[in-house]
Amino acid sequence: MASRSHEIDMLNGPLPPKLLRFAFPLMLSSILQLLFNAADIIVVGRFAGDASLAAVTSTGSLVNLLVNLFMGLSIGANVTVAHAIGHGHPERTEKTVHTSILLSLIGGVILAVVGFFFARPLLELMSSPENVIDLSALYLKIYFLGMPASLAYNFGSALLRAGGDTQRPLAFLSVAGVVNVILNLILVIVFHLDVAGVAIATVISQCISALLVLRCLMKEEGPLHLELKSLRLDGSALKSIVQIGLPAGFQGIVFSISNVVIQSSVNSFGDIVMAGSGASANVEGFVYVGMNAFYQTCLTFTGQNYGAGKLDRVDQTVIWCQVFGCVTGVGLGGLAYLFGPQLLSIYSSNPEVIASGMVRMAYVGLPYFLCGIMDVMVGALRGLGWSVAPMVVSILGVCGVRLGWIATIFQHNHTPQCLFLSYPISWIITALIHILCFLYYRKKLWKQHRDHLAAQAAQI
Repeated sequence: MASRSHEIDMLNGPLPPKLLRFAFPLMLSSILQLLFNAADIIVVGRFAGDASLAAVTSTGSLVNLLVNLFMGLSIGANVTVAHAIGHGHPERTEKTVHTSILLSLIGGVILAVVGFFFARPLLELMSSPENVIDLSALYLKIYFLGMPASLAYNFGSALLRAGGDTQRPLAFLSVAGVVNVILNLILVIVFHLDVAGVAIATVISQCISALLVLRCLMKEEGPLHLELKSLRLDGSALKSIVQIGLPAGFQGIVFSISNVVIQSSVNSFGDIVMAGSGASANVEGFVYVGMNAFYQTCLTFTGQNYGAGKLDRVDQTVIWCQVFGCVTGVGLGGLAYLFGPQLLSIYSSNPEVIASGMVRMAYVGLPYFLCGIMDVMVGALRGLGWSVAPMVVSILGVCGVRLGWIATIFQHNHTPQCLFLSYPISWIITALIHILCFLYYRKKLWKQHRDHLAAQAAQI
């Protein structure tokens, strides 16, 4: 499979250049997604006002709450295919491909229904301000209609990544993104559709990216080939996807719940702080996706090499991904803070919004590399097929710390600074525990591998 130019042989050859070659298109893909989201926010902020800006930026945690379960299952699909490729099992790969795509379409329909009918009640639970809630509800209702296409693209991209291909998903996203930006400008500036125009542009672009990735899989040769008439849920493949992906998805849901609580706390400071925090979070997103590319790289490389029994390459993968992730986090986080006022002014010209955004940038953007350390360890554990432990640790270490912080310390020091401080503290605690878990599980797996080799030698 790795003989074609867009695919990477993860099992042989020097690792650092292969890791970078795999991660770079992932990074660009995520940056493009953020740029397209930023285009939504910039157009709304500049041409529709602060209330519309707050309406769009404050919905992210709620969207993640509803979507993260299925995004976790896409991780399960990625690891299952990576293991199958590493083991050399084309039949299992084919069954996982068809199970994954059907699962994405079913999940997308469920999310579309839930998001459309429950958007406003959920926003009310988040204490969304009266001058924002109607706009937020309208945006979410339209946005969630695109969920079948969004999940199909994400699952399809996960399957291609498992085979070593990160280049074509980048190309598909680029095409869809250009359409998104053009439609944003037309629907908001020319037709004055406000947040509805942004949502419509997003849905159309999601449909384009989904069609492109599905067409790619249908034309693919080998075990990643997709036949629409063969779409069915294979029991064995579904079990593996769920075993690995469900804990990841559940973790994402709990993360989102904690973020919803944090967003509710941000909302208590009014629309200026909401807009500033939302704009800052958007800038910080570029730092996060730069590091997250190495989480995904670690996940896939670890999965294939573990499947092939190349445990030394697993160790090297984790070390190099940590190095690249930290360098990326420190560099991008520092640049984001240094040029923070200029970057935030892109989203809003209101000096109060910019000042509010810089407060969050200092407490979240600068130490963001800590989150990268945590995520790479999670990728290593999930790549080895161990998904429950990182879920439990992450829930307790990140969500538990943040919710406990809000319930105690934040109540006595009700300031945005105190609220945002919960982020770096939770990353430090969770990263340390993940490292200990990896060392424990690594020792256990490596011993099993040595015992297996010894047993084989004895039989010979």
